[in-house]
Amino acid sequence: MRAFAALSLFAIVLLPLAQAQESPQKPAEKTAAKDSAPTEPKNPAQIELLETKVRFEANGDSRKEVHTRVRINSELGVRQFARLNFDYNRSFQSIDIPLVRITHPSGGTADILPSAITDNPNPAVVNAPAYQDVRVKSVRILGLAPEDTLEYRVITTTTHHPLAPDFWLDHSFDRTGVVSHEVFELNLPSSAGTIPKINPDTPPDPSSPKSEENGARQVYRWSRTSSAQAATLEKFVASAPDISLSTFSSWDQLSDRLADFLLPAPGETVSLAKIASDFPVDGELSIAYDFVSTKIRTVDLPLDATGFRRRKPQEILDSGYGTPEEKFALLAAFVPARAGFVLDSDGQMGTEAPSPARFNHLLTFGLGINRAWLDLNLEVAPRGMIPPQFREKPVLVIGRNVSIHVQTLNIPELYRSIQNVKVAASLSADGQLTAKIHYSMRGDNELLLRAAFHQSPKEKWQNLAQLLSLSDGFRGKVTSVTASDPSATREPFTLDYEITMPKFVDWSKKPVRIPALLPQLGLPDPPAKPAVGAAVSPIELGTPLEVETHMTLHLPPGTTAQTPTGTSVQRDYATYASQYSAKGQSITASRHINFLLREVPAERAADYNAFLRAVQSDEAQDFTLDRAGTPTSDTKPAAPKSAPQMQPAQAKP
Repeated sequence: MRAFAALSLFAIVLLPLAQAQESPQKPAEKTAAKDSAPTEPKNPAQIELLETKVRFEANGDSRKEVHTRVRINSELGVRQFARLNFDYNRSFQSIDIPLVRITHPSGGTADILPSAITDNPNPAVVNAPAYQDVRVKSVRILGLAPEDTLEYRVITTTTHHPLAPDFWLDHSFDRTGVVSHEVFELNLPSSAGTIPKINPDTPPDPSSPKSEENGARQVYRWSRTSSAQAATLEKFVASAPDISLSTFSSWDQLSDRLADFLLPAPGETVSLAKIASDFPVDGELSIAYDFVSTKIRTVDLPLDATGFRRRKPQEILDSGYGTPEEKFALLAAFVPARAGFVLDSDGQMGTEAPSPARFNHLLTFGLGINRAWLDLNLEVAPRGMIPPQFREKPVLVIGRNVSIHVQTLNIPELYRSIQNVKVAASLSADGQLTAKIHYSMRGDNELLLRAAFHQSPKEKWQNLAQLLSLSDGFRGKVTSVTASDPSATREPFTLDYEITMPKFVDWSKKPVRIPALLPQLGLPDPPAKPAVGAAVSPIELGTPLEVETHMTLHLPPGTTAQTPTGTSVQRDYATYASQYSAKGQSITASRHINFLLREVPAERAADYNAFLRAVQSDEAQDFTLDRAGTPTSDTKPAAPKSAPQMQPAQAKP
């Protein structure tokens, strides 16, 4: 169960529509060599040239030109480049595509006609009329085949951005080996007084910066060439960009500037009276959060897709939807609040250019008696529950009278993480197993399940439960799926389903052994032996979590059972206990594990290995069943056709 976060989020959560990119996805797959001789591995498509030129003007306008030449190596590469997508906001941007050309191995060429270019609203805003300026320009590439070369140019022009005359940029060079030759040119006005911050491992060409237009401009240029073999050696990818620049002098200045956009004006406040009757009375912040989080649909656009412009709170309220920025503004119109942009950062805030390009996620800090950090975007997060990937991260606070703008996101654990799983099963005389599974949970995995069931229509819930059952090691057909309302966040999330497994056992086999019908607990793997001289890392246990599992299995008449012996292991970082029993025609099993600490020190690896072996040995124990009067098979006794318990990979909440 602890591993559910790792297994299920990618398997069952309906992810938002992928945002179109200004450059095509850089694939990581590599085809195998066709013969035994050592050859250089091939990507499905190799970008032979990626040339980017960015020019900023003193008034904040910019022009970005991308020239790309790609060699297609396989059918997978054809599919990857069958359509090129480019995001933009037509209220302050335009995109031109002057060249899209295919060159065949024979030397013949074919230009893509303008009719192959479409311009449509971003899929995320199809049902949000207020954001029709957020668009995707697409080029359908017809006639592409392996060994062809695809070449295209894309020009993005930005004028009158809402935050002009300020501008910013982040850029990181490819380190995957997909790009053979990368050129980057940055053209800046000298009057802006902005000097880019550059990774010392990726210095510009020796002639950079070069003065142009009688010293009015400074031009920086990089040219990087790498082979696939050399790229495989370059494992490290810095968390900070290789090139970053910003005209904002400090994070404080950026925060104050964004406050003018995001915070409601004095005349924009909205009364809680119209919505308060629909929610329990336990404080204005709680009422405002419940309403904005669950009743205002989140339009999942990247931060800055609208240039940080927002509608008035009453317009947001009337429409019933909003971007993350607008949902914050609406809550702040109900009750006093501040915004917090979680930052992509290596923690050295003084060395990074203060830039909106570092924004990762938008949170809300509610002021007042019940002050707390809130996530309005998921629509189903219990009040005060923040996804684990954002905890302990730096956050830029947007608000009036803020003394410290960059803070560490310290989130108190308002909810004790608990998971309960109950299995009520019966085994028939013909060997069929039927079981009712009940889940009840609070904490990080609760948030994952809520999001999954909230984003899926009810007719798809059976598929979600089927995947969950497989991840817990139960094979069979899932039916009768019911779940609590994902938006009812004041109570733990619950899920129930039934599962049927025909021929779970073959009574003619002697003896019949079955595992306890409980999900595996998914402890983290023991640490690998470190290389000589390398630092030893602690063993990450994740967020403290208590897991209780219980099974009752009713046996057919005339069946006797031998039970395994329970286990108890106590450590300061985790405790584990199990019990097994048989009474009449029923057997029971229960396992309880409590993760008390977030990590185990590296020097206690041997102790943790002993704890892990004790738990795994206990989970491997079976019940032995015997039925009087059942015929004996002539074949060698074998284990039943039971559902093997899978050991999932450890999640790190």
